[in-house]
Amino acid sequence: MSDPRVAAIPVVDCGEPLVDVRGTTLLVDERRSDPAGAFAHLRQGVLDRLLHAQSLLPAGLRLLFVEGYRPPDLQQRYFEEYADELRVANPAWTQDQVHEAASRYVSPPQIAPHSAGAAVDLTLVNADGTELDMGTRVNASPEESDGACYMHAASISSHARTNRATLAAALSAAGLVNYATEFWHWSHGDRYWALMTNQPAALYGPRTLP
Repeated sequence: MSDPRVAAIPVVDCGEPLVDVRGTTLLVDERRSDPAGAFAHLRQGVLDRLLHAQSLLPAGLRLLFVEGYRPPDLQQRYFEEYADELRVANPAWTQDQVHEAASRYVSPPQIAPHSAGAAVDLTLVNADGTELDMGTRVNASPEESDGACYMHAASISSHARTNRATLAAALSAAGLVNYATEFWHWSHGDRYWALMTNQPAALYGPRTLP
């Protein structure tokens, strides 16, 4: 997300509402829940694509929804906290270096797909709800995982690589794109999606949950 081409993409918001994914066929995890239930919201078009992706999975597998919409103030807090961690670990870095490194893992609030309701963090589970081996936990940072969080990390097992490929095949077929730093992060309609799919503008900009 540190690529200036992402921030340069204009937003022409289509006006789709943020909708609650709970009550659909998606399995919703509570690890990122908040009192307002913001985490369980997405733009309608993104939810529709997730449900389609789930229908494309092999028998016995389901998507596990972890987090969708993230209020801009929460996104700002996440970004600042991670940037602070990087400053402590790398005292010789300039402010620009900190910002660029932080942006690889936590989107700057002004361009964050989560704050537009355009992005979802998710993984795969089997029929009894057990998470599949994806090589690292959801939301593991590059530092924590030694780079294993990257979608195409060479260090993960062949089994985890197969599971990631299964997830990617279904979500890609449904029109979502992956942010390659995080195997679990997929989006549609945001600025990053527009850049990766050669669209002239993003469909979704930052929103405030009513």
